[in-house]
Amino acid sequence: MLTKPAAAKASSFLTEYAKKNGIYMKINYFNPDHVHTLIDLPTNKCIEEVVKLFKGSSSHWINENRLVRGRFSWGRGYGAFSVSHSDSERVARYIAGQEQHHRKKSFQDEFQLFVQKYGLEWRDEGNR
Repeated sequence: MLTKPAAAKASSFLTEYAKKNGIYMKINYFNPDHVHTLIDLPTNKCIEEVVKLFKGSSSHWINENRLVRGRFSWGRGYGAFSVSHSDSERVARYIAGQEQHHRKKSFQDEFQLFVQKYGLEWRDEGNR
């Protein structure tokens, strides 16, 4: 779990890291227990590769800078959803409003609703 100051530092790191790696990141927001990013996926990278880059580099950076007590690591899974260009501003506003948004609804509740609403398959690979 990241504190608010640690999350802000990690957010800045991830923005710079994306830029250095040729990945356009419109916005990101570090919640205490999960992150939202809106990127333009480069044609030379797949989603899994970008997620591995982001998770690996940010956890290494968080540990190197001792932003949390003990050893930090992300969970195994991730969610990735495509967004039309015409909807990107709405999604960016949603990401920017995460702090207020999660005061009303937990991430777990929201994600389960999202999975149900859009008929997605959810596999909890941590329980296998």
